[in-house]
Amino acid sequence: MALKNYVKEGQKLPLFGVGPFIVYGISMVALIGIVLLGHVFKIGILGNPWIIIFRVVGAVLIVIGIIIWFIGALKSGMDDNIADNKLKTDGIYAWVRNPMYSGCWIAIIGITLMWHNYWMLLLIPVEWLIMTITLINTEEKWLLNLYGEEYAQYKKRVNRCIPWFPRKK
Repeated sequence: MALKNYVKEGQKLPLFGVGPFIVYGISMVALIGIVLLGHVFKIGILGNPWIIIFRVVGAVLIVIGIIIWFIGALKSGMDDNIADNKLKTDGIYAWVRNPMYSGCWIAIIGITLMWHNYWMLLLIPVEWLIMTITLINTEEKWLLNLYGEEYAQYKKRVNRCIPWFPRKK
């Protein structure tokens, strides 16, 4: 099953939004960190048993991230909601408002951990900030303008980037 790449007349939101820019941004932060910290400066590199711990946790996060992205992108029916200008709040969207971005971010954290470098842990909040600031200044404004109070209430119940149990209405 693939995304339906179409634009319906009257559709108010873009099908892909700012997603590619967010993913490229956080990917570049990770790549720069890997190159600078792991290969240029060669600082923060851990030995055994940390190598195994970081790589196992990294592999688990990569798998979790891919699953979250897959469900949000291909199994949620989100593209139909966008085309019909309906706010999606069920399924994975009841756990996280941006599962596709979150899934990519979690997978990128996993990839970063594979380098078993404790300095790269500092990249995680930087990536989160890039994602959060971009979403607040783009998609959240669009959605609030389009859905009003319905979206405002949804924001109170569901986390932006980190999948978690939804708060009660």
